[in-house]
Amino acid sequence: MPVTVTRTTITTTTSSSSGLGSPAIVGSPRALAHPLGLLRLLQLLSTCIAFSLVASVDAWIGPMGNWSMFTWCFCFAVTLVILIIELCGLQARFPLSWRNFPITFACYAALFCLSASIIYPTTYVQFMSHGRSRDHAIAATFFSCIACVAYATEVAWTRARPGEITGYMATVPGLLKVLETFVACIIFAFISSPSLYQQKPALEWCVAVYAICFILAAVAILLNLGDCTNMLPIPFPSFLSGLALLSVLFYATALVLWPLYQFDERYKGYPQRSRDVTCSNRHSYYVCDWDRRLAVAILTAINLLAYMADLVYSARLVFVKV
Repeated sequence: MPVTVTRTTITTTTSSSSGLGSPAIVGSPRALAHPLGLLRLLQLLSTCIAFSLVASVDAWIGPMGNWSMFTWCFCFAVTLVILIIELCGLQARFPLSWRNFPITFACYAALFCLSASIIYPTTYVQFMSHGRSRDHAIAATFFSCIACVAYATEVAWTRARPGEITGYMATVPGLLKVLETFVACIIFAFISSPSLYQQKPALEWCVAVYAICFILAAVAILLNLGDCTNMLPIPFPSFLSGLALLSVLFYATALVLWPLYQFDERYKGYPQRSRDVTCSNRHSYYVCDWDRRLAVAILTAINLLAYMADLVYSARLVFVKV
């Protein structure tokens, strides 16, 4: 049975569903004793310890270290805001849809912490010399993994169940939108060097594809967070289906063109990593160009699969509406 998506308004009276089979007390310190409240306390504690350990020894040099530090600080700050709002019962005064915001953030936070837990040790910690700084960095990675699991658990607890009336972002298509925009952000980070695609129209088209599809998915998320889906000139399910179909077609072209022009010698590509002079330094906090090209190719395939799944679910919503 498909999930029914409706626009809802949260009130501050008694409780809010957490997907755990029991109501969560809001507007009271007792909210912290609920399983979801305890889980958010774990998120708060683990992210706080992660960035505190790194900051105490200045172990966050370079873009990858900066990304990890930003991730932990951002997740800590937003989780703290969510806890304060629930403790004070301010959901109705929050400018965004409270049905959609917490699970949207939890999904982003899980992905952010997952990326930090992978990128930080592989591009930074392994090049550090043994000592206090390296021990702190390893411990920060451990707590980053705990935060990732905690945020993923919140998503699993609060996502929509079959037949349940809830916000769009709690459904599978909504969570796929989060994944699509997150993967696009990682792609943008890897193609931050214009030399990877400049003066090659096919590669510039790929960059345009990543930007256009990111903007469209971000618009869909913002419309739901702001409860503005009724402002569209067409039904929202039809808008989602058209968006997903367009993104699938665009990403299919990028999946062909990006590897072809980056790794095929006929198009001045580098089929082997050893031929890229930027990869000669084995002890560096910076990712070399060939690794960036490969990462973008893999992420393009991942996002194409996400958009294809999104298209299937969105088309099903249109069919149900009809």
